[in-house]
Amino acid sequence: MEESVIEQPAPPPVQGEEEHPSLALANSATALPGGRTLDLLGTPAQANHWLTERGLAPVDAGMREMCAAQLRSLREQIRSLFAARADGVPALPAAVDALNDAMTRVPTAPLLRWDDKTGPYRTAAPHPTTAIVDLAVATLAADAADLLTSPDAERLTACGSPPCNRFLLRHGRRQWCSTRCGDRARAARAYARRTGGR
Repeated sequence: MEESVIEQPAPPPVQGEEEHPSLALANSATALPGGRTLDLLGTPAQANHWLTERGLAPVDAGMREMCAAQLRSLREQIRSLFAARADGVPALPAAVDALNDAMTRVPTAPLLRWDDKTGPYRTAAPHPTTAIVDLAVATLAADAADLLTSPDAERLTACGSPPCNRFLLRHGRRQWCSTRCGDRARAARAYARRTGGR
């Protein structure tokens, strides 16, 4: 059975998304009650909007399906790595390789240029859409690697309210990505107590 993709506003950011755009990327596909899914990268226009909101692409980048698919693929690899870290299990080697590949796909230094009148200078090469996406993917992959190797990684956890599949950086005892998920988990516990767990 295929899940339906619905159009609705993005849920509020979870703890840690502001500091780590890779966490926001991991949470850009959200499982909702009733078997529904909210995918903020479902179309090229949505992917372009998502990148633009984070300063990773211009509004008029001209995103194509191939570029959006590349971003969705990175999302799944990052989700795999975050889940492995949160669960304390070994990561899939393919996910580690995919992250490393994304980080090394773009040059990190401005190129040397030479102007006949003013001489040498350094600047970034002009970016066609694919290069914009490669740079965004490299930036997000590097952020994920930074998060996974930082002290914040100890706080990385999955939302404790099924069916929600979002990740967050735990703050105190909070185990939910939002008040709504916390309320749903508390209501489920209360119902289980009343019915004796039936």
